[in-house]
Amino acid sequence: MKNLYLILFSTIIYLATISSFAQNSSLQKKQTVIKSVEKHQQELIALSDSIWGFAETALMEHKSSKMLADYAERQGFRVTRGVADLPTAFIATYGSGKPIIGVMGEYDALPGLSQKVQTTKESHTPNAAGHGCGHNMFGPGSLGAAIAIKELMEAGQLSGTIRFYGTPAEEDLAGKVYMARAGLFDDLDVCLDWHPSYENEANTQSSQAITDFTINFKGKSAHSALDPWNGRSALDAAEFFTSGINSLREHVKPSVRMHYVYKNAGQVPNVVPAEASVWLWIRDSKRSGVAAIAERMKNIAKGAALMAGVDSEVVMNNGLYEILTNEIGAKTLQKNIEIVGPIIYTEEEIKFANTIMKAYGSESKGIDGSIHPIKKKRKDPAGGSTDVGDVSYIVPEISLSATTAPAGAPWHSWVVVSCGGMSIGHKGMLFASKSLGATMVDLFEDKSLIIKIREEFIRKKGKEVWKAMLPDGPAPIPNSN
Repeated sequence: MKNLYLILFSTIIYLATISSFAQNSSLQKKQTVIKSVEKHQQELIALSDSIWGFAETALMEHKSSKMLADYAERQGFRVTRGVADLPTAFIATYGSGKPIIGVMGEYDALPGLSQKVQTTKESHTPNAAGHGCGHNMFGPGSLGAAIAIKELMEAGQLSGTIRFYGTPAEEDLAGKVYMARAGLFDDLDVCLDWHPSYENEANTQSSQAITDFTINFKGKSAHSALDPWNGRSALDAAEFFTSGINSLREHVKPSVRMHYVYKNAGQVPNVVPAEASVWLWIRDSKRSGVAAIAERMKNIAKGAALMAGVDSEVVMNNGLYEILTNEIGAKTLQKNIEIVGPIIYTEEEIKFANTIMKAYGSESKGIDGSIHPIKKKRKDPAGGSTDVGDVSYIVPEISLSATTAPAGAPWHSWVVVSCGGMSIGHKGMLFASKSLGATMVDLFEDKSLIIKIREEFIRKKGKEVWKAMLPDGPAPIPNSN
């Protein structure tokens, strides 16, 4: 019996030693990831600043895409450009075999948000676009993480495949959905992404599902003064329609959002408009909620057309799923952002943050570089939609939020544009690179972790079969002229 106890004791000590060695080995690899990002940081910052300057909108990101793809190629990745028939989408791959871990990067800007890097509002280029959502940092930050993993593979310390996805047109046209429809995410084991924010945290919150519609009305033109009775005003129908949508707001759940603009409302007052159109977005916490509102919207469009005596047409432009969150993945990410540690800011950066928030007209609260604990998932997300949601229904998705702007900063604003072009944004981007890279070390080393992440994914997805909410045919490529 004594010998049996000795054998058991020795086995426990041996297993503990092996476990300790594995943990130390993993930590060393994560430190190597951090050093890799620091080694490449000036190049990553230069990429981010160049993309910030290009400020190209959806599917027009030719310079931004090329710069990222060229850099990935110089780093030894195999690059495939123009995937899914999207001119500015690409995939950069290194390694072979399983596991296959993906990381996504965006680089599209928002129209009309051009801003100089300063604490007062002033356009860098009048009427031009600007990176009011920080996507100039998103692409380089994710690519930096992929490069760090690639270097570990080169050194023989990790095996498998790392794949960087250059994903355009997130703000409009739903680039990832076209890539998903082409099957480009189907063989991934896990996918990661990050997004600029004003807090550092492993994301456990979903997003809103959304469907994007254009409602067209067609009537008959006539002279507005001489014989208006001969006309059938498409604009009347459009106004009836938006009145109906605004009345509907009283009878929907608080989680629903509906917003619209008039795309066409006639040319001159003295011609009864023969054509008019409304661009409408409907959001809710779940796709089922969006679908129910959409059916009511279609009836409102029919009623508006009947009232005005015109024809109506409802066209779905695209739609996005809500994000299917993964708790096990988020907890793994959380451990790694704690290893990376908080972002430390200089007095000058804090002063910049406080001054720009005051100039915007909001309370100055400095910059929050701390590591936030994992939050309990809300029943209904705070707002906003992303095509990351579609990817999350194909492969388990792990998402990070990283501080690139002052605390409480208004997103899609000139404040975010300004901070994304200087050191406040740069520090958040490098934090994201390190955190994602360190998390990927765990995924490449621990097969059981991937199994657990995928089991949660399958359980949460249930019987849902992902289907792209897109019209038939290729994406509507904007005219470069």
